[in-house]
Amino acid sequence: MPYPSPPRIPSGPRVRRRTLLASAAGAALLAGCTSGADSGGDGPSATERARAQAAADSATLLGRYDAVLKAFPDLAERLRPLRTEVAAHAAAFQEGTTPTATPSGSAAPSASGSPSASPTPVPATAKDALASLAAAERALADRRAKALLDVPGESARLLAATAAAGAAHAYLLTTGAAK
Repeated sequence: MPYPSPPRIPSGPRVRRRTLLASAAGAALLAGCTSGADSGGDGPSATERARAQAAADSATLLGRYDAVLKAFPDLAERLRPLRTEVAAHAAAFQEGTTPTATPSGSAAPSASGSPSASPTPVPATAKDALASLAAAERALADRRAKALLDVPGESARLLAATAAAGAAHAYLLTTGAAK
């Protein structure tokens, strides 16, 4: 009894198109499952860079709170809870970074926890100082909301939570402004 011949594989544009689409979809799936360029050992990953930047940003903001508190001690009751949260944000971001992962060109926190770069000058009035802090909180919240799109999982959730907290801080700083 003769063996049946194998089924004929049709050729032509239709099969080539399906093959191309199938291989492109497979390549996309494989690329999505790997860690890509960040998996190399030369430098920090995008997640580490984002966390280091967020830690440095929080440290800079913490320095701004400290400068305003030093210039306007009568705002302490209002600012201390917000400053405490900013310090907690800085600590949370530093938890996942290495000391060498701090981005260049940003204010790195010193051993005391305050930024080593020269702080932004404090406005002359308490009302302007609160407005300046609110603007800094708002700008940082916006940057974090954009940055969370580039990092996975827990880092994205942390950026989202701190962005939301920063927006709330900005609101609290602008409502019931100093008399």
